[in-house]
Amino acid sequence: MRIARFSIDGNVAFGAVEGSTALAASEGELVLDIIKGIPFADFELSGTKVPLSKVRLLPPVLPNKVVAVGRNYAEHAAELGNELPEAPITFFKPSTSVVGSGDPIVYPSFSQDVHHEAELAVVIGRMCREVPKERVKDVILGYTCANDVTARDVQQREKQWARAKGFDSACPLGPWIETGLDPAAIAEGLTVQCTVNGEQRQLGRTSDMVRSVEDLVVHISEAMTLLPGDVILTGTPAGVGPLNVGDEVAVTIEGIGTLTNRVIKRG
Repeated sequence: MRIARFSIDGNVAFGAVEGSTALAASEGELVLDIIKGIPFADFELSGTKVPLSKVRLLPPVLPNKVVAVGRNYAEHAAELGNELPEAPITFFKPSTSVVGSGDPIVYPSFSQDVHHEAELAVVIGRMCREVPKERVKDVILGYTCANDVTARDVQQREKQWARAKGFDSACPLGPWIETGLDPAAIAEGLTVQCTVNGEQRQLGRTSDMVRSVEDLVVHISEAMTLLPGDVILTGTPAGVGPLNVGDEVAVTIEGIGTLTNRVIKRG
């Protein structure tokens, strides 16, 4: 099931996305069956349907925390001149950095070198801690697309990455949560792609991750309680590069869909 969070007539709701999500399909061919309740508990479909073209998509979740993982693709680590870490490098992106598909990425005033980073995002479905590897699938609600937008010059200048990766609008998520992805398909390799103004910048596969989704959930949950709606970013493949004001950046992940945002100047 594909679960979207959206607003219509001033109201916010979750809905199940129905219809083809092929890249050739228009938004008008997709409809939302409004969910009774929330997707983190038992819910029913209301049978009340609205066209996707009539709503505003919101971030599919409002996470308490976004835990991101650095250098989880060998070629990406190499392109930035870094060695692969002995243990996963983790950092936080605040909830205020989260925006949805169609929302702008606001170019921060303190940077002159902002980069895109296409990533598979894991959405946690239940409160958990110290999750054993064989139970990881039970705590995941689904997966979505993410863009770990990074002020690269600030990241290189400052030892902590909080400003470089945590500024407002630095964590686009969407367009929805796909709950039906087979973990085996992720291990075998789903395509992760980023385009800027239609030009391909990144193209990788989830099978190239140094550490698997299961390994990352185990590692992170050893240290902290994960809550429903929390998000884990699993790292980016090679090909990261600069964004400029006016650019349209799209992250497409096989089996999920496309997250699209335009870069604007801070007003």
